Amino acid sequence: MQPIINIATRAARRAGAIMLQRIDRLDTLKVSEKGIADYVSDVDNSAEAAIIETIQKSYPEHAILSEESGQNQQDSEYLWIIDPLDGTNNFIHGNPNFCISIAVQYRGRTEHAVIYDAVRDELFAATRGQGAKLNDHRIRVSQRNKLEGATISTSLTHSANKYATTFFASQHSLYEQHVALRRSGSIALDLAYVAAGRLDASYTLGAKNWDVEAGLLLIREAGGLVSDLNGGESNISKGELLAGNPKSLKKLTANIAPALH
Repeated sequence: MQPIINIATRAARRAGAIMLQRIDRLDTLKVSEKGIADYVSDVDNSAEAAIIETIQKSYPEHAILSEESGQNQQDSEYLWIIDPLDGTNNFIHGNPNFCISIAVQYRGRTEHAVIYDAVRDELFAATRGQGAKLNDHRIRVSQRNKLEGATISTSLTHSANKYATTFFASQHSLYEQHVALRRSGSIALDLAYVAAGRLDASYTLGAKNWDVEAGLLLIREAGGLVSDLNGGESNISKGELLAGNPKSLKKLTANIAPALH
């Protein structure tokens, strides 16, 4: 395992330990609202601080972009993209579906990824060209080749509310094709589950890069594909994201795109 992903793993586990210490003491949480249904807690901030401290001890010259503190101004070819607590709304309600997401880019391309589910002690990790793993065991995307009977996660953030009508129309279309739809509240964990074959696909609107960068590399290294909702990649940076195995993704795109545009 390369040194960078070792440090990412160490940082994620430190953050996870903070969450596990607080999940049973929710009455002590300090929570504020950044926007409509967009929360931040003192656990988000403590986890972020632990992750950044761990990174900077080994790589003080690297740049960091994190959800809560933004991007530091380091001039570096390396950029760490961090979501210290993906699924804050779940966490503050005692719902154990949340994770830490860390991606490392070199010259703008994601090279390493870690997504850590502290409650289940599941560590999803990938390095470009070396495959994806869950707790050191190789993982692959599912092999389902049709939508009927597929299990697909969906997410619409409030920042993408202009898509609400067409988003729910697309869900109705999928429901009519006997697709099992899931909304977990953690985009990063959904993507890790696609990489592990636990979900056949995932689509979301309004995601930020700290939500998805680690998951995208995991999926690609597990044999999957990612695209925007038209089947290309131009709008992924705008929050449009489809991900799944190659066989299902084409059919999913064909189903969703007409409803959304």
